[in-house]
Amino acid sequence: MTQEESRDRHMSRTAMKAEMLDAETERQLAYAWRDHRDEQALHRLITAYMRLAISMASKFRRYGAPMNDLIQEASLGLMKAADKFDPDRGVRFSTYAVWWIKASIQDHVMRNWSMVRTGSTSSQKSLFFNLKRVQARMEREAQESGVPLDGEQICQLIAEDLGVPVHDVRMMQGRLSGSDFSLDAPQGSDEAEGRSWVDTLEDDSEQVEDRVRFRRDRDTLRGWLVESMGTLTERERFIVRERKMVEAPRTLQSLGSELGVSKERVRQLEAIAFEKMRKALEGRSKDVYDLLV
Repeated sequence: MTQEESRDRHMSRTAMKAEMLDAETERQLAYAWRDHRDEQALHRLITAYMRLAISMASKFRRYGAPMNDLIQEASLGLMKAADKFDPDRGVRFSTYAVWWIKASIQDHVMRNWSMVRTGSTSSQKSLFFNLKRVQARMEREAQESGVPLDGEQICQLIAEDLGVPVHDVRMMQGRLSGSDFSLDAPQGSDEAEGRSWVDTLEDDSEQVEDRVRFRRDRDTLRGWLVESMGTLTERERFIVRERKMVEAPRTLQSLGSELGVSKERVRQLEAIAFEKMRKALEGRSKDVYDLLV
């Protein structure tokens, strides 16, 4: 017996020896914790229902999670239930706690079942824990009735039975069809010559030749702009720089105030400058020509 199995059995035996609470004692303990934050009352309530938590945790062992982890998650759910339980509603604590325990265990199973996030919505959660069972029932009923069903028809029936979208059914079927595998694993059986799956992934990073081409084109465009700027007067170059070549372009009004002219005159000078530059750039790249539109 492993150390983990021994620990699990010890926890189970301890839980089975815990006291059985009647409804009145349970209610008084709940009042003591809710109204006075009595930690001894909380401990007694939690201890009494650990057998319930362990029993529910054992039902999820088939998903591959260690029993000790499942028990810990069940305990967390039990503590959340105790913290939120309202004894005034007249419901037994065990009835209320079942939902918190189950939710805590299910969240843990789904988080750890795969490195890829399996699902987060209520429909995906329902599919994760019920898909195989419902699908097996649908296929069995179809076989008994002698009416063959294709994959799409089964998806539709599962979606109707569980009240979930069909596309969620298809997604979960794909997620549950196989386990994770390493991208370093070889594609074929010949490990010596077969390439790894990672070799099939497209490299979306910038390639060297693209980087070189970009720099070359950028320098060419810059040279053409400098050449076209050389056809302008000093005032026209100033207006173009302030209107088109700075992060925060100046307004016509602010430039007019600085140059001692009206904003309409600044607009006219800008149009004249652009026309001169267009003529200088005729026959050159459309990219740089569009900058002056």
